Parts: sequence; C-alpha cells; structure tokens
Amino acid sequence: MQPGYPSQPPQQVDNNMTMSIVAIFLFWPLAIPAIINASKVNPLLQQGDYAGAQAAAAESKKWSKWALIVGIAWIAIVLVCCVGGSLLGAISGNSAMSY
Repeated sequence: MQPGYPSQPPQQVDNNMTMSIVAIFLFWPLAIPAIINASKVNPLLQQGDYAGAQAAAAESKKWSKWALIVGIAWIAIVLVCCVGGSLLGAISGNSAMSY
C-alpha cells in the first residue's frame, strides 16, 4: 500500500437523483435545486470530498422532499376543488330544475 492513500474504499453516498427526477414531475421549481445538488454528489466523491458529497446529498434530499410535498398538496387541492365544484354544480343544477 502506498502512503497517502486511504486503507478503505471510498464510502458511497446516495445522491437522491431518482427522488429528484420524480419531484420534477410534481413541482419543478423546487426540484431543479434538488437535481443540481444530486449531480454534485458523485464528482465530490471522486475528488475525495466526502463531507461535501454528504452536504450536497442532504440538500438534494431536502429540496426533493419539499417539491414532493408541495406537488402532492397542489394535486390534492386541485382534486378537492374539481370534485367540490362538480358536486356543487350538480346540486345547484338539480335544485334549479325543480322550480
């Protein structure tokens, strides 16, 4: 073994790219920073910057989670409004016909 080289293979860090790509379909404005940070993880690991790779992975995960939360909440609100509006229209349409 040569001096200056680590005795262990470099540790792996999950870059969260899959979750970032899924998040882009739900709420892209928050998913873009997630993808940018996820793309930084592997180059940082190759440079030996394990702490930087962990920080980029944590940022990617944070932005992905926020994109997923906002996207799912937005879809839920739209569904509630559509179903509520349809029901309201059906109820008011039936009551107008009874006069």
